[in-house]
Amino acid sequence: MVDHARAARLADRIRVIIAERLDRGLRDPRLGFVTITDVRVTGDLQHASVFYTVLGTDEERASTGDALRSATGMLRSEVGRQLNVRLVPTLEFIADALPENAGHIEELLREARERDAAVAGIAATANFAGDADPYLPARDADSDDSEDDDA
Repeated sequence: MVDHARAARLADRIRVIIAERLDRGLRDPRLGFVTITDVRVTGDLQHASVFYTVLGTDEERASTGDALRSATGMLRSEVGRQLNVRLVPTLEFIADALPENAGHIEELLREARERDAAVAGIAATANFAGDADPYLPARDADSDDSEDDDA
């Protein structure tokens, strides 16, 4: 049976441990300015996917990914030492596409604002296609009663 609450707690703790270890520094010159964005642990608690972002160019992102993959064993032993669990999950480092997705969403929102402004400009100078009030005016209560009497 999968305990999702325990997996979430374990994932959060792994994120903190790895972030603290990276903050203290690794002796790898390839490591850039990295941020651990998320950790997801499988239901059996045996595998952890660590998502990270890197501030910099594409070459810096690639070299930081290589540095993290080469330090996986050391980071896993650090996680195992601090977690006190029977089985230490394997770590897999995955570059998070968060900045690229955020840029794409910003572009879509900008385009939507431009289209909304264009529609608002057209609507401001538009005229009605038919009558100004296309709906029938409200009938008087007296006229409704007289029609019922005729029937």
